[in-house]
Amino acid sequence: MNEIKVLVVDDSAFNRQTIRKILERDSGITVVDIAVNGVDAISKVTKLRPDVVTLDLEMPGMDGFSFLRWMMKENPIPIIIVSSIGDSKTVFKALELGAVDFVIKPTPKASKELESIEKDLLGKIKTIPSLKMDRLKKNLSLLDSAHIIKESGTTEYFNAELVAIGSSTGGPAALQAILTRLPGQLSAGIVISQHMPAGFTRQFAERLDKLSELQIKEAEHGDVVGQGKVFICPGGHHMRLKKRTNSVVVNLKEATEDDRYTPSIDTMMVSAADVYGQNLLGVVLTGMGYDGKRGMVEIKSKGGYTIVESEETSVVFGMPNEVIGAGVADKVLPLDAIPKEILKRVKKADDGGEGKKYIKKG
Repeated sequence: MNEIKVLVVDDSAFNRQTIRKILERDSGITVVDIAVNGVDAISKVTKLRPDVVTLDLEMPGMDGFSFLRWMMKENPIPIIIVSSIGDSKTVFKALELGAVDFVIKPTPKASKELESIEKDLLGKIKTIPSLKMDRLKKNLSLLDSAHIIKESGTTEYFNAELVAIGSSTGGPAALQAILTRLPGQLSAGIVISQHMPAGFTRQFAERLDKLSELQIKEAEHGDVVGQGKVFICPGGHHMRLKKRTNSVVVNLKEATEDDRYTPSIDTMMVSAADVYGQNLLGVVLTGMGYDGKRGMVEIKSKGGYTIVESEETSVVFGMPNEVIGAGVADKVLPLDAIPKEILKRVKKADDGGEGKKYIKKG
């Protein structure tokens, strides 16, 4: 495999050198140059044609957002945001503009964090050869045309009481495209595990809640699953569902450094299958690796129904393809068709649902 060529863009000399050292430890990656701001980066992108850019957002002169807008218009290549934990709001703005992913920026006072940053950064850069920028741009265009769908009138209902969704690279845009099309009175609950670091999932959930009719929040220990409610597993944790006498509640477990995927889609789906059995709908969206395969196998073994995002729209087709290869995908659909399929497979809505009525927020 050819070496992945990277341009590092950051106004901090310490950060530039730290990121460069991290990347150069991997023989499959070449740092072709470093840039101090957006103007410098445009010149070097044009000259060096890297495969991927790591980008700081807050820089003097031309900042990361201006550079990102230019890149997506003039020369769309994968951009990974390298940001501090306090920049969660701006990170999601960058993802909407076309950045493919992000990692938490290393700082001089957080030397113990460097090893975990190295694993995360190298892992995401390694996905670049499998990533499809044209699909990401197509999916982002769906965000501008979100509209609530209604029941199709079909009698082919699966009667799911819960929808369990897993996603990774490209997932934030895919999740937004789905959740903004589902009605607030959806007569099923939704749980989500999106591979994302601690400190960002709360902002992600709050942002989606403002855009969707559904009740969306970062999951907390003891939250009660219910109709029209969406719980997103907090970064740095795994989410399990537990059956109580008259309810189903969220049970969170802190992740360890040895966990391959965090939050774990498999952990969430396996526990959901134990609780809901044949009344569970599993959905695996874009992402690298195989997280979600074991969970979807378990859902099928309990009589549940499964949907995966097709290669046509997956920014990275790894996770959906693993489920297909295991022979447990009931439906393989492009992203824009998934919300309608979810609505068709859940219980018929009734006026007594706990979700919000068709009133758009914000």
